[in-house]
Amino acid sequence: MTEPAEKHAFEYGIDGPKTIMAGVDGSESAWRAAAYAAGLARRQGALLVLVYVQPVLTAGAPAVGGTLLEAGQQVAEELLQYIRDAVKRFGNNDRFRWEFHTFPGDPYTGLVTTADRLKVDAVVVGASEQAGHRIIGSVAVRLVKAGRWPVTVVP
Repeated sequence: MTEPAEKHAFEYGIDGPKTIMAGVDGSESAWRAAAYAAGLARRQGALLVLVYVQPVLTAGAPAVGGTLLEAGQQVAEELLQYIRDAVKRFGNNDRFRWEFHTFPGDPYTGLVTTADRLKVDAVVVGASEQAGHRIIGSVAVRLVKAGRWPVTVVP
């Protein structure tokens, strides 16, 4: 019997995910997803990446687009402050690593691009609470269908 050319052995400390990404948008389900992802990241010693993609208009008046961009940035700042406060309450900050990324764009495309760029090991998102998503598909369903990472959808 021959030995395999490449032998894989279990290695302590590197068997779990290194980077877990969660999409946040201020909704209740997104906060539950972020909390779930934070718990996973803390237990696994992984980096938690929180991403808020600021929605933009695809068509419309430039003034409206500018107003939406300003509103999106304001929401991003509020989310970041909320996250900082939550991390303080979470405790044990020296072992808990996290990053916050925000930019304007389409939420699905932004999450996919960020996940690919950062080579995340898992994606956690909240379930959509909008009825229309049952017909056209929510961001969560589209991420699952992409099949590029394990995706956890938190209700």
